[in-house]
Amino acid sequence: MTEFLSDEMVLNMGPHHPSTHGVLRFILQTDGEMMRRAIPDVGFLHRGIEKIAELLPYQAFMPYTDRIDYLASICCNFGYALTVERLAQIEVPEKAEYLRVISAELTRIGSHFVGLGALLLDLGAVTPFVHALREREVYNDLMESLCGARLTHNYVRIGGVSYDEPPGFREKTRRFIDHIEYEFLDEFNELASFNTIFINRMKNVGVITAEDAIEHSLVGPNLRGSGVKHDIRKNDPYSIYNRFNFDIPVGHGKFGTMGDCYDRYWVRVEEVMESCRIIRQALELMPETGPVRTKLPRVFKPPKGEIYVRTECPRGEMGFYLISDGGKNPYRLKIRTGSFSAAAMIGEVSQGVMVADLVTIIGSFDVVAPEIDR
Repeated sequence: MTEFLSDEMVLNMGPHHPSTHGVLRFILQTDGEMMRRAIPDVGFLHRGIEKIAELLPYQAFMPYTDRIDYLASICCNFGYALTVERLAQIEVPEKAEYLRVISAELTRIGSHFVGLGALLLDLGAVTPFVHALREREVYNDLMESLCGARLTHNYVRIGGVSYDEPPGFREKTRRFIDHIEYEFLDEFNELASFNTIFINRMKNVGVITAEDAIEHSLVGPNLRGSGVKHDIRKNDPYSIYNRFNFDIPVGHGKFGTMGDCYDRYWVRVEEVMESCRIIRQALELMPETGPVRTKLPRVFKPPKGEIYVRTECPRGEMGFYLISDGGKNPYRLKIRTGSFSAAAMIGEVSQGVMVADLVTIIGSFDVVAPEIDR
């Protein structure tokens, strides 16, 4: 008779499991309900997007940047355009800068709504997800009025943006952020954030110290959730972010240990508030009239050189490393995203937790599969 020395099993989670947040597979090594390790297996969504950049003119690659992170497409547009502009020393019109910031911060709010709601849905709370999507639909309406699209916006252009603000856009945006700041977040926190069951599922789970977060190259809310006060909009300002007054939320052990799942969740809730502050200031300061795009040559060829530019996307630092050989297409483009390092960290922090807690950890990192596989 065969004697089994261990209850260890190897299980597949994904690539079509709902809580892996995309086409992402984890190879689970478990001993009963206890996790030995979750090994991320990426590559199911690889599209060769960096190679595609070498085959297209600079402007023609812009729609592809939407697909790097489909929940934050304007932020991806923004980073790519900024990289080309700095290399070619292109000046962006004043009004276009404000429209970029407003649309990027609206995108941050919309992205965080999906991330927060999806995490709660993963843990069994259906209603908060529906509430979050209801508010995101208003954001979708605003973006549709601005650029004609609801998901992959393709709004930013090299040298500016594609369209000026439509009539009534400022007032609609003000009503939206007033509702978010003074009504919705209080309702959402009462419904979900301060729910005892939710807190107990999140606190003291997936704890990451500040030192480990830095060592594993975590960025964005996942880094700030561990108490590291680093935001590129403040630490290395780009565009016109140095004109706005806003804070950088960080984790501080609100209900448990600093750097746990709840801290990463709560940082995103507070970031929605800070985005509302930025948008309100930008709406007040934005010129009423003016050009929204710098005219470029029909055949656009940046000078030879190389550059790396980073911006603060909803999932943290997104960096574009661009090499130009003086031609009309990029010689090389390398994209650095926050979800890739976060996926690797999930494998490290999952050791020793319960299987059910792995779902909590994955949701707290708010990874998006297209950012991992490019």
